[in-house]
Amino acid sequence: MFSCVSSRRMACPTQFLCRALRTVGLVLFYYVFSIGITFYNKWLMRDFHFPLFMTLLHLVIIFSFSTLTRFAMQCWTGKPRVTLPWKVYLSKVAPTALATALDIGLSNWSFLFITISLYTMTKSSAVLFILFFSLVFKLEEPNPFLILVVLLIASGLFMFTLKSTQFNLEGFIMVLLASFIGGIRWTLTQVLMQKAELGLQNPIDTMYHLQPLMFLGLFPLFLLNEGLSVSTTEKLFRVSELSHLLYSLVTLTVGGMLAFGLGFSEFLLVSRTSSLTLSIAGIFKEVCTLLLAVEFMGDKMSTVNWLGFAVCLSGISLHVGLKTYYNKGNGPMVRQLPVRDNPDLELPLLQTKEDYCEDTNDEEEQEILY
Repeated sequence: MFSCVSSRRMACPTQFLCRALRTVGLVLFYYVFSIGITFYNKWLMRDFHFPLFMTLLHLVIIFSFSTLTRFAMQCWTGKPRVTLPWKVYLSKVAPTALATALDIGLSNWSFLFITISLYTMTKSSAVLFILFFSLVFKLEEPNPFLILVVLLIASGLFMFTLKSTQFNLEGFIMVLLASFIGGIRWTLTQVLMQKAELGLQNPIDTMYHLQPLMFLGLFPLFLLNEGLSVSTTEKLFRVSELSHLLYSLVTLTVGGMLAFGLGFSEFLLVSRTSSLTLSIAGIFKEVCTLLLAVEFMGDKMSTVNWLGFAVCLSGISLHVGLKTYYNKGNGPMVRQLPVRDNPDLELPLLQTKEDYCEDTNDEEEQEILY
């Protein structure tokens, strides 16, 4: 018995180190796709001025990869994947798909006008709209501290845009509108994934069901704004050399792979650590994105802009801290969906022998986060 207890104590530091290394690896994996797709979009929009066409192609690629992933998971587990009937699909999934399509489409469109730093900062305001719609849909309990969160983020955004030398009103309005729609999007996504009867708790299944309706929702906007221009551009349909067409297709495909990798890396990070880890990683990701934008993209930021960014981050950090505090048993603040309780959310390729021996008293709660 003594040897058993002794071996367990010796295994604890090893398990902790393995967990720490795994978490760092997953965070870095998430950073590659999250930061990568932001800079990719800005780089591509310098010469390829068709953001909606790009988004539609990315949706096709994400759907293809989601289909392949579902097939691989079905072969591994031997269980059929969920497929919603048409009536439920159109009534329950369509609103989420339309909001998601507009959020992504407007966000990509804004890169024609604004810098990465202004995009990153303005997109952070999505927390305000997520809070608002979470209260409307009663996914989050009212709390007086939320007023302070809203004031910090709003004042930080105001300070960041104040006297900005690279401010563009059209692009700013696009991102702000995308953030507003993003609040609806993530609220509806949470509702969608938390309805057990739909069986869409796994984000891969959610992506699979969302992409076709997203494509149909964004396609009319594409036809109205880019249809004629894309059909006559020399970068795609009127190329003089095959190499130019191949270059355009390869660069667009890379973006689609980054978009799928972003969703998949978020799923990995949440399912193997927690949504708190994803939230904290997201805060540091914003800092990294701004520093890289200033260093490599020529973005200019004044002292007031940096101070506004810090104020905004403090508001987001307060929101994350409040969620952590209330989720630890000090009163319900957010409706949660446990991840590890559903074996369908576990990824076989990441399961090791040590995972089955982990301490069951782990207090870090799992949830599907926005």
